[in-house]
Amino acid sequence: MATNFAARANQALMQSSPKWRLAIWLLLMLSASLWSLQLWQNGARIQSNILAMLPHLQQDKLTERALNQVEATLANQVYIAIIAKDETTAIAAAKIMMQKLAADLVATGKQGALTDIHSADMRLGEALGQYYFPYRFKLLTAPQAEALATQNMGSLIEAATAQLYNAFGYANSNLLAQDPLLLFPANLLALAPSSKVRANQGILLANQGDKVAAIVIAKGRESAFNPNAQLAQITQLNQALDSVKQRYPDVTMLKAGALFHALAATQTAKSEISILGLASLLGVIALVWLAFRSVMPLLLAIVTISSGLLLAVTFTLSVFGELHLLTLVFGTSLIGIAIDYSFHFYCERLSDTDRSAQATVAYIFPTVTLAFVTSALAYVGIGLAPFPGMQQVAIFCAAGLLGAYLTLILAYPQLAGSRLPSGSRPLALAGKYLVNLTQLSNRLTTPLGVGCFVLVIFFCCVAGLTQLKVDDDIRHLQQSPASVTEPENQLRQLLSGGTDNQFLLVRAASEEALLQQLERVSPILEAAIAKQELGNYVSLSRYLPSHQRQNTAYHLQGEIYQTQIDTVLTNLGLDENLKPELQASYLAAKDQYIAPADFFKLEAGKQLAPLWLAPNGNATDYDALNDGGASTEHGAIVLLGGISNIDALKARFTSTANVHLIDKVADISAVMGYYRLLTLKLLALALVIALLLFSLNFGIKKATIVVAVPALAALLTLATLGLIGSPLSLFHALALILVFGIGIDYSLFFASAKNHGKAVMMAVFMSACSTLLAFGLLAFSQTQAIHYFGLTLSLGIGFTFLLSPLILTTQKS
Repeated sequence: MATNFAARANQALMQSSPKWRLAIWLLLMLSASLWSLQLWQNGARIQSNILAMLPHLQQDKLTERALNQVEATLANQVYIAIIAKDETTAIAAAKIMMQKLAADLVATGKQGALTDIHSADMRLGEALGQYYFPYRFKLLTAPQAEALATQNMGSLIEAATAQLYNAFGYANSNLLAQDPLLLFPANLLALAPSSKVRANQGILLANQGDKVAAIVIAKGRESAFNPNAQLAQITQLNQALDSVKQRYPDVTMLKAGALFHALAATQTAKSEISILGLASLLGVIALVWLAFRSVMPLLLAIVTISSGLLLAVTFTLSVFGELHLLTLVFGTSLIGIAIDYSFHFYCERLSDTDRSAQATVAYIFPTVTLAFVTSALAYVGIGLAPFPGMQQVAIFCAAGLLGAYLTLILAYPQLAGSRLPSGSRPLALAGKYLVNLTQLSNRLTTPLGVGCFVLVIFFCCVAGLTQLKVDDDIRHLQQSPASVTEPENQLRQLLSGGTDNQFLLVRAASEEALLQQLERVSPILEAAIAKQELGNYVSLSRYLPSHQRQNTAYHLQGEIYQTQIDTVLTNLGLDENLKPELQASYLAAKDQYIAPADFFKLEAGKQLAPLWLAPNGNATDYDALNDGGASTEHGAIVLLGGISNIDALKARFTSTANVHLIDKVADISAVMGYYRLLTLKLLALALVIALLLFSLNFGIKKATIVVAVPALAALLTLATLGLIGSPLSLFHALALILVFGIGIDYSLFFASAKNHGKAVMMAVFMSACSTLLAFGLLAFSQTQAIHYFGLTLSLGIGFTFLLSPLILTTQKS
């Protein structure tokens, strides 16, 4: 059936006019160009976010909302620490920087790339005081509650007396008249989490050795992984930093935030695209010139590559609406693959100079078509992975191969009609290589030779595979340079560990149950801090006590205002006429409660609102911050910082119901491990399907040999990875799919060769060289994912090139 289809296709190719085919190809390329241009004008963009490559986790609605909230809150924050020799200089420098950032916004009259520029807001404490004071009868610190529970009124009276006679105390007549034991100020101070930072003149300060660091915080208006936003944000930031350095040249800066990691990734990707792509292109040009010594093959090679890249970009933008920078880095390898069709065409022309270009295309059409289908299917296999970035790579490269294939079929019959100079020398070298290989094959086909060959391969595979380790941790796939990570680590220390990507998600069936659950979580986290497993945490339990806790505080304070009020007023020397008003205020507060809906209307509350996940459908102001699908479950996020022992922290919550430590990095790593195994299984399935498919054309014996070549190449690649200490990851597995897809082409060409073994050998040699140029260069990438991909393909294609000519020698034998 396949043979009849190939014969009919060949006949159609011979009968069709080369000029009409060229016209169709030109119309196709023009349409692709216009459509691609339209996509760019309609908002298609370059994406540089490494997270965009990662798989989408299958999470329940509440967990998904929590992940989105944390990412939206933390993703675009920028932290700058200005380190000076004294506090005065640090404060002045920080104020200059904030003024410069604000002045840029006023001068341009536009929305700045960086917004929400602040340090310490001194007004928040006053605003919180005004909000909480009416609820003072529902608030008690732990020591205050213990004193009242044990009826130790004397300790509270002593503490209040000490404040009365303290020159720096916070007691005043107005406060004493409403809170005679001065309980409220201690509760207000308890709202501030323990931290190394302090505030002065509206600036956050922290000590760094004998110097002082002033901390300025801003937020990117757009994603830090958007290249245009990156440029705008870093420009605005650098202008402000330059102003500070001009006024205070001795200060030093520490910078932290996703912006600086994204900038490093973008710069690395752009550098690698230009360097690796140019080197690959120059290598291909040199190969073509050395082999054919003619301008036309060079020009057609460039046309083939260009048409492939054009269709690759067009298809990718049409499907995804954006083009990832890492897709372009991976896509540089397309240069080495797309040119293979040109190599096979011209090598066949060299072997039979009397054959026309149209006849040559018709001659290689069946094999090239089968090779294109298998390679495209290999890329489709990569697209089955749940990685948007890898799906882009699959579409990009498959479409690029389609462009090169169509160029060969439609454009070459007309454009490649000129004769070539004598190619006797390259063909002679290929023939000599085959002769030597045949001699080696004859020696190996003896019983002793076969035994030694199998034994060597077996021991190599065993030695390497037993050393092979697995690493699915996504943190190892892209590592920012030390110039980014070291300042960030120093700044995190200043901020008591900062905030990590891991967080706690607390669930409950009702608002009150959720608040009570948060209160039970806090002592566990305090114990973790005491054991140095955790640096700090941010929980709403500090700001939103449950009704149960408020009622407990209220009843305990009844000891003051209903039983001991006379004793309190007498010991503190206060007017007894305050008693009726104090008791009336206490009784009036019985049904007044601190509630989330009211708290989140405050400016401070708005900053903490993303930590609250109210059920959808409740008509409250803060629900506007919560999006996602319908849910009746209440949830709250507890941010964690300075995690030093994630396993110990997880163990603390294994038996705590409805409290889960969300670790997106670990979850994605687990997904990567799952798909790594699935990809290897798909590879095994692809080998079986290929064996059945090729058996229809070549018979079972020859088909087994054809499939055995890429299969053995894959095993040797894995063994080599084990011997050189490269851990196995999903990207290695995906590369092995391509080793099969590309390597099977070599096997097919040798299996289909008749009287032109030298031409096939020369074409496969050039094809392997161009592919090794492309993927070998990717192995030098600074991005681990690309490095793994390139290294695995380089090894796999190298082994396939060494093994595939044996098919030709076995046919002759």
